[in-house]
Amino acid sequence: MLLLLVAATPTRAEPPLLILDLPAQDLEHALQAYSRATGMAVLVDRELTRGRRSLGVHGRFTAQEALALLLTGSGLMARYAREDAFTLQLPEVNQAASPRNASRVNNSYAAALQQAIEASLCRSPLTRPGSFRALVQVWVNPQGGIEHSRLVSSTGDEVRDEAVLLGLGAARVERPPPSSLRQPVTLLLMPDTTGKRMECTAGKGVTGG
Repeated sequence: MLLLLVAATPTRAEPPLLILDLPAQDLEHALQAYSRATGMAVLVDRELTRGRRSLGVHGRFTAQEALALLLTGSGLMARYAREDAFTLQLPEVNQAASPRNASRVNNSYAAALQQAIEASLCRSPLTRPGSFRALVQVWVNPQGGIEHSRLVSSTGDEVRDEAVLLGLGAARVERPPPSSLRQPVTLLLMPDTTGKRMECTAGKGVTGG
């Protein structure tokens, strides 16, 4: 299973879900395809996109969720000029912390969050990581528990969908989230494409909720 942390996106009224099928490709062409598919206006300096690649986006997403997923791993974030227009920029850095330290803290917490979720989903054969694909959003409370979660895209099985949400609700991280963590956290659960099933062992330092 691969878990990818995706930056939280602006939320207003419930936006419509779009069916998207955008392959992983160089970021400039990905943004052009995204703009055609969603009607969103993209204003971006080509120097920012040069040498960067997008993640593939396949399934039902809002335009903002799809953009957040598309930009995962690119090192860029969207800045909305209005609801249907955005530009890209490097992430803003809290002046109280250096970019390196902030990144280290968030990456460390991401690993702890991944361990907690894997341990919880491994408790049921139905939700065993590596056997399905889904995009979920979670809100972590100050005590390290996942107080709310929602499926952005279905696993393809309604019974499994419910089981995944129950599993997420039982997950508990070993420490509270850092103040720099943007919530909700979006997680992409990927099927195992190596042919080797994941060994479901309890994550070190993770406890069940």
